[in-house]
Order: sequence, then structure tokens, then C-alpha cells
Amino acid sequence: MVYKENRSRDGLASGFSLPNFSRAVWEVVVIGGGPAGMMAAGRAGERGRAVLLLEKNETLGRKLLITGGGRCNLTNNKPAVRTMLAQYRQSGQFLFSAFAQFAVREVLDFFAQRGLVLKEENDGRMFPKSNRAQSVWDVLVQFLKAGGVTVKTKSEVSKIEKNVALGQFSLTLKGGEKIAARACVVATGGTSHPETGSTGEGFEWLKRLGHTVVENNFALVPLALADPWVKRLGGVTLSDIKLTVFADGQKQSTHLGKLLFTHFGVSGPTILNLSQAIGELLTHSQVTIHLDLFPKLDTVALRDKLQTLLTVESNKKIKNVLGKLIPSALVEPMLDLAGIDGATPNHSVRRADRLKLVALLKAIPLRVKGLLGANKAIISAGGVALEEVNFKTMESRIVPRLYLIGDILNIARPSGGYSLQLCWTTGFVAGSNV
Repeated sequence: MVYKENRSRDGLASGFSLPNFSRAVWEVVVIGGGPAGMMAAGRAGERGRAVLLLEKNETLGRKLLITGGGRCNLTNNKPAVRTMLAQYRQSGQFLFSAFAQFAVREVLDFFAQRGLVLKEENDGRMFPKSNRAQSVWDVLVQFLKAGGVTVKTKSEVSKIEKNVALGQFSLTLKGGEKIAARACVVATGGTSHPETGSTGEGFEWLKRLGHTVVENNFALVPLALADPWVKRLGGVTLSDIKLTVFADGQKQSTHLGKLLFTHFGVSGPTILNLSQAIGELLTHSQVTIHLDLFPKLDTVALRDKLQTLLTVESNKKIKNVLGKLIPSALVEPMLDLAGIDGATPNHSVRRADRLKLVALLKAIPLRVKGLLGANKAIISAGGVALEEVNFKTMESRIVPRLYLIGDILNIARPSGGYSLQLCWTTGFVAGSNV
């Protein structure tokens, strides 16, 4: 990855191609070149700090480039701070000081002022109009350049130590190289999508520095199902459906939204937001989800709708007309589950079979086998205990001049732009105070 080199006032290289950079002590070192780290480094550089951004991968923002299916759902359009913080549930009480400084309006302004045109989609999700995460990445890289931030990629940190006597940090890179910093920002993320570099090593450094790290688990993940017929539906998306969760046959909760079938089970925003609760239920119960394809119709109304369809198309086979009522990909699996021969003429479909089919379409059973692992996680829960962070500045309450941002914090949040909003907010606040 090669960038044009700039020069700072003291003549040191401050661009992104730095084969021979040297500085006795950096004012700020940011570890982790994801969205939170890029925001923090750019903001600190904008304030005139001498900033070094270390990234273990060959390029910055690998996880950023795959968010939102490669389109980058960069925030959710909830400009009222308290409304936004409610989405973070119990963590919201800690976040108010940070969001009071840099919340949704500020994020939208930040990107708009730098030429990024945004659009709003379902449920307030904000995307670049280009539909390319690369567009967001480009803005952040220009932000780093404008602030004179030095970026060193392929630089994996293996150890952080605090030299109390000198009042500075000593960072050891894999290979033995040492870097000194007056302040350090940790933005190494959690453990979701380890192929992008989020492998959780930051937690081990912080434990050694005295921080409490809440056990990490995967917060937003797809579900694996035990039903073989689901494998035939990979790629099928259902909108405006209802999901009811049962544990050992006891109803737990009901949710409206979308669902995406995959080759291993189900995903989509509604499933992702349910995954953490389902994971907890799976530790002690068998979990089944009932899928209602027609939440706006009761059983009688759906029965009448099916009967009308079969009457109008009375001489055709049921397998050839059911696709007018449900997605065509579901026709064969639903007839199989209902025990109905698809070649049966509509006028010969028995009343008992019609009732069975209607009941099925109102409650298709999906048997949950388990949660997908870290490689499928959107975010990971767990991380540094929030009581140990000053959210007015993002500085550690345990180690002075150590700043903690993004997924390194123990904050679970739903899908829909909330994770990246947290990165922008905590990164900007840290960069403004470091």
C-alpha cells in the first residue's frame, strides 16, 4: 500500500509511505486502523498532534470495507441523542458524555462536508449513495492525510508497557521494533471477523495493564438451523414477517422484521438482533423459532385467501399456483412439510390439507442448532468494563493517557449502523482529548 509522502513543519515524513520514519517519542500512537482508529488518529492530527497509526494488515479498514454487505451502513438516522442511546440499552448511561460531543448529526455533517453523499434506507439506516464502502474509506484516508498522520501498515503490536518514571508508553512490534508514545489509543476491536485482524489481542494487553475485561462473546451472528430443507433456500429474503421464539416449547418473545435464508440457516437484521438472547437460551433449552409469513392476516383470513386462489385456479396443480401466495422458492418445501403432493389438482386438495398448510404458513418451525462463530459475527460483545473508562475523554481511569475506543469496549448494540456510530463517536472524542 503506497501513499504520497508529505512533510511536516519539522521535516519529518508525515504522509503514508514511510520506509525510514523516526521519532524519539510520538505524541500519540493509535493501535488499529479500523473506523474508530482512523477517526481518532485523523482528529488528533487535525489538532496538530504528531500521530502514528499502526495497522497489522497491509491496508487500513479491512472490516470497514465489508460492513453492510460492502455498502457500509455508517450510522442510523436517530439525531436525538437520548433516542440513539436507548438502542445501546444499559450501556447508554455511560455513553451520554461522548454522544453529547459527537453524535449522529455530527457524523452526517462530518462526511457531508467532505463530499460524501448519503442516503437513508429502511429503519433509518444511512449508506453512501455510491453503495460502496470504499467511498467512506476514501473520506477517512483523506482525513488522515489532511492531519499529517503517519500510517505504518504491516505493523503488529505484541506488547504495550507503561513507563511510569518517563510518563510514556513503550510499544513492541512483532519482530522486536520499539516505539515510544506519550499517549496511546487502543482501537484493536473485538473478535468478530478475525480474518480482518480482529483477533482480540488488545484485551490481553489491557488485562496486563490492570483493566477488567468482560468475557468476550459474539453479539450479532447468524443462526445455524437443524432443518435440512433450509439449505435449498440460500439467498431468499423475506420481508414483513413475524418471528416468535420458543425455548423448550415456552414462548419467549415476538419480533417483526426481515429474514434472509442462507446455506447454513438464517440471517438478516431481525435474526442478528435476536442472536445474543437466543445464544443465552441455547445454554439451557432447545430453541425453535416460528416464522409467520402473514403477520397481518389471522388464520381465518389466510384460509379464505388460499381457498379463493385454489378455486380460481381449480384445474391447475397446487405446486403451480401456490407461488402466487408465497415466494416460489418456498413452495416445494412448504408442500413437503405439509405432506401435500404438489401434483394434486387444486379442486382435489382436501380441507384437512388446506388447514394444515395455512397453519404451517402462520408458524413455520425453524429448529435452532446454534450460533455461527466469530468468522460470521457482525460485532462481538464483551470487552473493557465501562466503569473503567472516562467517557468525556475516552481515557482509561486505570492508566492515565491510555484511551480506549470502538469494539474494545463492553458495549453490545443492534445491527443497523449503531456499531459504526459508536466507532465514530468514541474515536472522535478520544482524538479531541488525547
